[in-house]
Amino acid sequence: MVGKISRYFPKIMVAVLDVSDKIRVGDNVKIKGATTDFDQIVSSMQVEHSQIEEVGVGMQVGFKVDQTVEPGDEVYLLV
Repeated sequence: MVGKISRYFPKIMVAVLDVSDKIRVGDNVKIKGATTDFDQIVSSMQVEHSQIEEVGVGMQVGFKVDQTVEPGDEVYLLV
């Protein structure tokens, strides 16, 4: 697991991820929760309104999601 969703902004389809392992733009991830289960490529990430390519443990990052997510959903890196 690379992190858990802590917030979701439905109008702009952006989720905030509490990062527990390294994640980068271009990674293929699975987002899974009670009502959520889909795969997607991480297309963009931001920290404090600045575009970034990679984040590490302990950070919070906003990223675009393809579908609705819920706080508590888990994000896994697909190999």
